[in-house]
Amino acid sequence: MQKVEIYTQPGCPYCVRAVQILSSKDVSFSEINAPHGTQEREDAIRRSGGGRTVPQIFIDDRCVGGCTDLMQLDSSGELDRILGKK
Repeated sequence: MQKVEIYTQPGCPYCVRAVQILSSKDVSFSEINAPHGTQEREDAIRRSGGGRTVPQIFIDDRCVGGCTDLMQLDSSGELDRILGKK
């Protein structure tokens, strides 16, 4: 089973959409609250190689990007493959 983590910020519509996509895949994931100025946000920036936007999504410690990236992976079917759904 893949380890899935998503760094989010309250009130972020992109974060809400990314969480919806992950939830629809019926996978367990950790949602990490990472508002501006927190250690969690700094962790997300460091882990993603400098990505400053939220959400930042990691599957098995690999950054797959943000909401738009997740939507593209889902549209292409690649997200299911990464998650072991196909």
